[in-house]
Amino acid sequence: MYVEIINLYRITLPFQGHFAISRLDGRSSTRIVAEVIADHGKVKGYGEGLPIEFVTGETPDTVAKDVASFAAGILFPRHLKDISQVWDFVDRLPDGREHNAALCALEMALLDALGKEQKRSLSAYLPQCFSTPRIHYGASITLGDKARVEQICGMIRSIGIRDLRIKMGSDFEQNQTALETVTEVFGYDCRVRIDPNGVWDFELAMRHLPLLAEHRVKIIEEPMTRTSEGFAAFAAAVRQNGMTLMACESAPTLQDVKAIILEGHYRMFNVKLCRSGGFHRTLRIIDHLRREGIPFQIGCTLGEAGLLSAAGRALGLACSDAVTYDGSYDRFMLKENIIEEDVSFGPGGAAGPLGGHGLGVTVKSENLARLCDFKTSIVIK
Repeated sequence: MYVEIINLYRITLPFQGHFAISRLDGRSSTRIVAEVIADHGKVKGYGEGLPIEFVTGETPDTVAKDVASFAAGILFPRHLKDISQVWDFVDRLPDGREHNAALCALEMALLDALGKEQKRSLSAYLPQCFSTPRIHYGASITLGDKARVEQICGMIRSIGIRDLRIKMGSDFEQNQTALETVTEVFGYDCRVRIDPNGVWDFELAMRHLPLLAEHRVKIIEEPMTRTSEGFAAFAAAVRQNGMTLMACESAPTLQDVKAIILEGHYRMFNVKLCRSGGFHRTLRIIDHLRREGIPFQIGCTLGEAGLLSAAGRALGLACSDAVTYDGSYDRFMLKENIIEEDVSFGPGGAAGPLGGHGLGVTVKSENLARLCDFKTSIVIK
């Protein structure tokens, strides 16, 4: 298979409602879609990179520039015959976090194209030792007033999901209301994680501990930066209260993960495909966590569209040992999508393989053309 052209589309998709977190407004998300065209247009593969600037420093514009740079380099596997060429290509690119969304989009598009050309699912290229035929996704509860939290809780309960992730901010009373509302709707028949996205300081974090214990919170995700004053003391207090501290934004690369493990404060990791640079690098992180005996969850980035949801499904199904899974929220979050299929989870959050070749989804070409506000093409020489 000869790769001849890579088209890049910048696409913003609006949300159905307001899905705010402490560091993002949560009304839409902007991604770069990479379209790999090979063998005179007979094969097309697609990938999605969704940058979060406060995590990796990337923007849609830097993602497009990086993909173009990687594709134009001498390392790019223009004549693609085997999966090992994709992994070798990824291994020889820079290790820093500042290219991860770009690398995710390009690697995904190559895997999708290769799978279609070889008539294999993307999952066939992933390790099978922890594979499973089905996973169950959890659900996220956005920042909002009591009425908004009640609305989301009602929808989650009707689906039959009991694994909850509550987004929190720096307003203690709002966070308290969210926890009380969740308890009113679900009682204690649920597993609760909370996620302030790193905006707490030591004083606010300690103020929350009795409240979190009262509502039987199990996992606290990235409450503050690792360098915050008092972080080590808060981590010790979390352990004393029988809760688990989980790293997220601070762990986009394997080097970051290793450093965090050595510090000894975080005892769990939220692993995200796009944030960590695609399948190859994400699986290296997961393999390291397995060797260290450290639990992990498979997470997602706010506002993922169908391509990243399909890729996240493949990653989740390759990780039966993950504590929990987030993602495949398409039907519940996006006003419209870039793929034909609905890859959202079913009752109880249950989800299985998508079938088909490559990612197993079909991109709507007319949606790419209609929704993009910027397009560029790279001719592979």
